[in-house]
Amino acid sequence: MIRGQERVTNVKSKQIQLDQIKADILSQNICQELAKQATQLVFGDGSPNADIVFIGEAPGKNEDIQGIPFVGAAGKFLNEMLEMIGMNRDDIYITNIVKYRPPNNRDPLPEEKQAFLPFLEAQLQVIQPKLVITLGRHSMDSLLPGLKISQVHGQPKRYKGQVYLPLFHPAAALYNGGMRQTLIDDFISIPAILKKIT
Repeated sequence: MIRGQERVTNVKSKQIQLDQIKADILSQNICQELAKQATQLVFGDGSPNADIVFIGEAPGKNEDIQGIPFVGAAGKFLNEMLEMIGMNRDDIYITNIVKYRPPNNRDPLPEEKQAFLPFLEAQLQVIQPKLVITLGRHSMDSLLPGLKISQVHGQPKRYKGQVYLPLFHPAAALYNGGMRQTLIDDFISIPAILKKIT
């Protein structure tokens, strides 16, 4: 009985720490120019106790409006793939490298990714997931420098003690049927990869 109670307390303390990271981004005016034109900060969503953290690149239009990552078409596809492996959004934690929507959905700039990276690393430190899944090239480049996503997608990589799984971005798969199947095939391997991580 006590163990369950410990878990609840753990989730609460993790949530408090995550809220503090979010407050730090706001108080330190990270990427002021981006913040000015965005509706709000899109920090992250899901369980602070998750075994898996998904990391995208930056919020899009829907995310900017709702303040939650991956709620547009790509998010819907992500939810479908989670269902395929018997999970849902409550089982995972999801965030982006850059926490404000870039104007006109342009790619995040290197200096924007750099500015947000310490906060992303702090999020990961609090959650301590078994597996970090990068979605798309920008996310992978920031955490696993020097790799080509076309060559390493779907292959778990251990880097600085953390296991990463680079995947194509769900948005790319929406416009490319072949990539959609590749992403589904890679995604289906997640439970087996999780089992192997000790």
